Amino acid sequence: MPDVPEPVVKLVRWTTEPAGAQIARSTAAAVIAYQVAVWLTPQPAPLTAPLTALLVVQVTLYSTLTTGIRRVNSVVVGVVIAITFSALVGLSWWSLGLTIFTALLIGRVVRVGEFVVEVAISAMLVLGVARVADTAWDRVLETLIGAAVGLLFNLLFAPPVWVQSAGSSIDSLARRMAALIRDMGGEVAGQLSVERAAARLHEARRVDHAITEVDASLRQAEDSLRWNPRVREGLLSRIVLRTGLDTLEICAVVMRVLSRSLTDLAKHRTDEPLFPEEVAHELEILFDHVAKAVESFAELITTQVAANAEDAEERLAQALAGAAVSRDRVADLLLAGVQRHPRQWQLHGALLAEVDRILDELAVEKRSERLVEELDRNSRELSNRHPRLALIRRRLTGSRVFYRRSSSARDAFR
Repeated sequence: MPDVPEPVVKLVRWTTEPAGAQIARSTAAAVIAYQVAVWLTPQPAPLTAPLTALLVVQVTLYSTLTTGIRRVNSVVVGVVIAITFSALVGLSWWSLGLTIFTALLIGRVVRVGEFVVEVAISAMLVLGVARVADTAWDRVLETLIGAAVGLLFNLLFAPPVWVQSAGSSIDSLARRMAALIRDMGGEVAGQLSVERAAARLHEARRVDHAITEVDASLRQAEDSLRWNPRVREGLLSRIVLRTGLDTLEICAVVMRVLSRSLTDLAKHRTDEPLFPEEVAHELEILFDHVAKAVESFAELITTQVAANAEDAEERLAQALAGAAVSRDRVADLLLAGVQRHPRQWQLHGALLAEVDRILDELAVEKRSERLVEELDRNSRELSNRHPRLALIRRRLTGSRVFYRRSSSARDAFR
């Protein structure tokens, strides 16, 4: 096999990623929309059609359908406003201002969402050209062509599913949290300065910003799973990722409180070690088990292969079991130390309570309960919004089969 140049390998790898696929799909849809508009409209350069197609072909099929309807609505409303003002008052500085004001106001009334400005833009463009009536309806036709091409393009060539991207974000977040927990474990031995403890607390607080970014990536993945013909269990996959991120967010909050407890303890023990050597050693082992549990939990909720999910669940169970044993040993040592020297005993208890909360959130049983609860809640919401659709779905699939498949997290990726 001949050697392939490295730039070519990178290009092929990049185009197979979701961002590369989206760029290729958007370009193709815009070109096709332009060609169709050339065939169907008298305009020599119908650029509104490719512009609309480019904007309609969003990242996901769900957003494409919802965006296409709102965009067509916004353009049509803007054109109608422009025709009305052109026939009544013509074009001047005050009529332009009145047109923009009216377009923005009516755009909010007709609920075009984020395309309120598009109403005003369409009205201005049509108001400022000659032969307003013909050009206006040509613009409407071009908009309809571009929206139709964008919608059909995503129906024929389904957009990429962004689950892998969201999974990578969740995995990166978990590894960052695990590294921070291990750093805490490595700092309990010896004397911990207040400045270093405060810096670790600040780093724990910065995890909140990472959670916000992961949440945005997950929302994109959730949209990519809606109405996508390439996804068989979109609802269950969305729930697995969402509940998993919720669990990691709770653990991040507790981790921040844990770091605060260590910081408070460091303020009281500026001239001595935080813990005796034996206690510090056991705490370091405990924090390492907790870090492994966080990493295994993230791997479990993001894996898409059943065999890997089973391995991740086994590693999670081992990490939780090891953490429970270490936690009991640390509790005995701390209790003995507090009985001899009861200084800051409340901070020792807080450390154990915070570790217990993290282990409880990561427990496999609690996670399964959360999945069933979320599935029940979504089923109730669907029944309330669309009772006939829910009845037909139950008759076709059977509720027992649906809930039996949702009883385990591994089923979400099989």
